Amino acid sequence: MHIRDWPADERPREKLLARGAAALSDAELIAIFLGSGLRGRDAVSTARELLAAHGPLRVLLDCPPAQLAKLPGLGPARACALAAALELGQRHLRAQLERGAALTDPHAAGLYFAQRLRGLPHEVFAAMFLDTRHRTIAFEELFRGTIDGAEVHPREIARRALAHNAAAVIVGHNHPSGNPEPSAADRAVTARLKQALALVDLRLLDHFVIGDGPPVSMAARGWV
Repeated sequence: MHIRDWPADERPREKLLARGAAALSDAELIAIFLGSGLRGRDAVSTARELLAAHGPLRVLLDCPPAQLAKLPGLGPARACALAAALELGQRHLRAQLERGAALTDPHAAGLYFAQRLRGLPHEVFAAMFLDTRHRTIAFEELFRGTIDGAEVHPREIARRALAHNAAAVIVGHNHPSGNPEPSAADRAVTARLKQALALVDLRLLDHFVIGDGPPVSMAARGWV
């Protein structure tokens, strides 16, 4: 059965228009880009096979466009469309954090850290520096480490914040293992960093841990 023969509320495009993109599964979202499936299969079935063979979703979409173009059901045109959509999403997120607009949604900062740090093969600790109105001044990757850790120096973070004339800081780091659960060491670094920044009248707003799935906010857990 072709997708056009499905009930209207089950077709990916109609579902997106009626309920929004968030209501679609990973396979349904990819199916919209495919338009049609491999011979004998609809676009959703083809998308499911792509995810089963080359996923999960993050792994699939982290592939370079040239590699995506070689996968069954994609090809150069569809691979380019996927890559362009990803870049549009990333630019939209960056635009929300440009200086001039106050950061009113902490979730957006977590997504930005995820976009910058997720998928890296080694641990990276980064900081976002904000002014008194919580407008973004700069984002910097400050420390790099091995696959399971990076040494963090609170004094260096304070020094960079003062150099930017910042009033507040949000920090984040990735877990290359994919497990976003904060470790005891992560909590200890957060406590030391909060104390170090307070000495020079700077606020630590949050510390995000990036792995698979949504970013973990340590402020939301009461640890900042």
